[in-house]
Amino acid sequence: MRHWPQKALLALLLLCLLSGANLVLPSYALAQAELPDVPLADTALEARARKLMKDVRCVVCQAQSIDESDAGIANDMRRLIRSEIASGKSDDEIRHYLAARYGDFVLFKPPFKASTALLWAGPFLLLGLGAVIMVMFFRKRTTTLAPGSLSAEEMRRVEAALQEGPLQEPPLQQTGEPATRPDHGSGA
Repeated sequence: MRHWPQKALLALLLLCLLSGANLVLPSYALAQAELPDVPLADTALEARARKLMKDVRCVVCQAQSIDESDAGIANDMRRLIRSEIASGKSDDEIRHYLAARYGDFVLFKPPFKASTALLWAGPFLLLGLGAVIMVMFFRKRTTTLAPGSLSAEEMRRVEAALQEGPLQEPPLQQTGEPATRPDHGSGA
């Protein structure tokens, strides 16, 4: 029975820590809150920013531009673009900055260079590979099914089978089971 005061002290200590965390955690959450996405006051600059935002890929969503994305990092990138435009940077300077920071993949139209050559040439390479495979498939298929590929003996057997006419079903036996078919001499 001596252990209950120690457990009570431990519970009291844990309660104090948790109540202290409740005082700290809300302020931490406020520090992590997203800043609002405020458009630029100048409509021409805002239109320029929107056009640039449509050319930049969201690094979280990857299939959307930062103009369409609701991700937090897209919000940060939109604010960054607006601040860079407001400070007088050109669109190319902003694109270069974003590519240097996030990689060329962040741009929907990455520049053509050695590191992005596969991005540009990849679709054409896959299309060419598919065409080569189709040509090989159909060439192999036509050589396999070419007329005259049967030997003379096989052609004679096919003609004999065609002249015999269609196979007839044997009559049913008394037991209701079909009669066995006679062997036509398949030769195999």
